[in-house]
Amino acid sequence: MPRETVILECSEARKENKPVSRYMTTRNKKLQQEKVEKMKYNPNLRRHTLHKEIKG
Repeated sequence: MPRETVILECSEARKENKPVSRYMTTRNKKLQQEKVEKMKYNPNLRRHTLHKEIKG
């Protein structure tokens, strides 16, 4: 199965000592070998922040 589930975690929340937000998404492992980075909404910071893929 080429698609895998990955977890995205906010990269800015820890710097501000706030709880991190996480999202689940999928990626095609054959076509996208690099880690996923997306702008997603962080409800704790009340703004869109960069979420990066964590181990998984």
